[in-house]
Amino acid sequence: MAAAGPLGVDVRGRAMKTIGLIGGMSWESTAEYYRLVNEFTRDRLGGLHSARCVLYSVDFAEIEQLQVQGRWAEAGEVLAAAAQALEAAGADLVLICTNTMHKVADRVEAAVSIPLLHLADATARAVRASGLHRVGLLGTAFTMEQDFYRGRLEAGGLEVRVPDADGRALVHRVIYQELCLGVVREESRAAYRKVIADLVAGGAQGVILGCTEIELLIRPEDSPVPVFATARIHAAAAVDAALSGGPGDAPPAPAPH
Repeated sequence: MAAAGPLGVDVRGRAMKTIGLIGGMSWESTAEYYRLVNEFTRDRLGGLHSARCVLYSVDFAEIEQLQVQGRWAEAGEVLAAAAQALEAAGADLVLICTNTMHKVADRVEAAVSIPLLHLADATARAVRASGLHRVGLLGTAFTMEQDFYRGRLEAGGLEVRVPDADGRALVHRVIYQELCLGVVREESRAAYRKVIADLVAGGAQGVILGCTEIELLIRPEDSPVPVFATARIHAAAAVDAALSGGPGDAPPAPAPH
């Protein structure tokens, strides 16, 4: 059984870095992040080990209003302040626990001296590691329609496809009106299955669940092709980074599941 000493040093004398989590967007998926980073740490180190992490949880109602009003600079200031608080609390790396708010990732990254582990980069590595390159992307309308996320995936070597306008509207509505409120409906799962089937018919070899709440609804068996659960990928990459030289040294996160 592995044993930890002061400052989270395991029996091999290796210190685990402290993971900083910017969460609350929504707290439903942030709770999954907390569970996952601890499960992955236990799996890696064994015994009673858990993750060294600090969490800053924002009020999503405030962030959602800034999103709707297009006040992204102000939203970026909120998340930048959260990142600074995490660094002051001892975090060695920081994660934004939401795909959509990576629209302000550059602002967050510039506000701190610790590395930001970008969700799209970790996801692109995981897809490439699976041997696939042409993927469908599900997420909020911001994530599916704007370049900040799709462009990052494409720069990572992927060919990205999104649902048609009706499909995008449905996916977005379910996220904000159901999943962010902890509501999981079978009829919404069936509707998402239809959107996924259309993406596969259009040539998608896999599907990125590009909103962390979607993992509350869609399971591997809901798709005829591999699904890439971004919260799981991000959490695994964070633990890899915390136990290695840094985010850039982390091996590809395990996926799909």
